[in-house]
Amino acid sequence: MNFIIQGTLPTMNEIIDASKSHWSVYRKMKEDYTNLVSWSCKRLGPVERVNILITWYMKDKRQDKDNIMAGTKFILDGLVASHVLKNDGWKEIGDIHHSFRIDKKKPRVHVQLIEV
Repeated sequence: MNFIIQGTLPTMNEIIDASKSHWSVYRKMKEDYTNLVSWSCKRLGPVERVNILITWYMKDKRQDKDNIMAGTKFILDGLVASHVLKNDGWKEIGDIHHSFRIDKKKPRVHVQLIEV
């Protein structure tokens, strides 16, 4: 099972900046990006437990990989919001693997769920 999120997700620096500016800014960011992920995976059926492979296609190499991976929070929350996963705890999430690629014209996040 896989799906694609068009564009990029907020980086750790963007999340920190939003949370420092005002509590509602981060709340709105989380809601918007969780909804984006939920919409992107709406065609998937429910699964009990998964390993997750995430490929981050970025425009360039300006962001550090650990900064980019912070978007995983929105992916997991979106999977729960769309009822693909019951929860995003240890019982439902196995391993999470990250890969990074450059695509200047079409940044995106490719998420692969492998049922275990």
